[in-house]
Amino acid sequence: MTSMTLSKRNILSPSRTDKRLAWLLGGCASLTALVVALILGFLLGESWPVLQHVALTHFFADASWHPTQGLYNVMPMLTATLLSSLGALLLAGPLGIASGLFMHYYAPPLLAGSYRRLIELLAGIPSVVYGFWGLISLAPLVGRLHPPGVSLLTAILVLALMVLPTVALIADAAFAAIPTAYLRGAAALGLSRWGMIAGVVLPAARTGLISGLLLAAGRALGETMAVLMVAGNAVQQPHSLFDSVRTLTANVALEMAYAMGDHRAALFVSGLALMLLVLLLVSMADVLGRKTAYA
Repeated sequence: MTSMTLSKRNILSPSRTDKRLAWLLGGCASLTALVVALILGFLLGESWPVLQHVALTHFFADASWHPTQGLYNVMPMLTATLLSSLGALLLAGPLGIASGLFMHYYAPPLLAGSYRRLIELLAGIPSVVYGFWGLISLAPLVGRLHPPGVSLLTAILVLALMVLPTVALIADAAFAAIPTAYLRGAAALGLSRWGMIAGVVLPAARTGLISGLLLAAGRALGETMAVLMVAGNAVQQPHSLFDSVRTLTANVALEMAYAMGDHRAALFVSGLALMLLVLLLVSMADVLGRKTAYA
């Protein structure tokens, strides 16, 4: 009944308020799309001075990153960005989904509410606070295992803590959206709690869980301050988790203040690469969501 009421095709004679609201929402959506297009155009325009006379292959095949000497290899920073984001996602993904399951299917209501507030509080902590904590508390602990402590592993651990609330809260929303009829059907079949979770809950919430993971990946890719404080910022290909690294965002933040000419434009190429990576993630979420919807 609810779906019939809300379905656009079943509203035969929308009121004047509905039409105004539709125009308003359409305008907001168009404005959002325009802002994204303007950001892409701005990054491309600022990158163009160096892209005019430096081939894209130089950004992957040059000997090193020394823009003032005409060397533009961003692969060490790109590798560090991808590895730190992937590592954070591997840690935060299962923990976030387990947190959502705990809140919905295992914790008493009072404890679940308090735990949800705690996760929301974690999501609101500024990234610089995570960076301070990582630099003062976590890096020395990692340094005891293998100096210098500010390393790819420290960046992964800090990033995992930062993206955990995103995964947990979206998993929580995905579990809350599962129709109660599904759960009643599973109970009628005599499934155990874990049997219901594995056979009904997780497949039904798959789209939301994937969207949460991809949004968390987008945040991890774009994080700057906390990673800059704990990763060590050495421009080198990482060969172990204990190596110091520099991500693309940290590279832009460190060098933009004094960069000029082609050096400045090369930094905008880094920003353009990050933007394209995030757009790729959003496109993947859209495609996976459609496949799941029609599966």
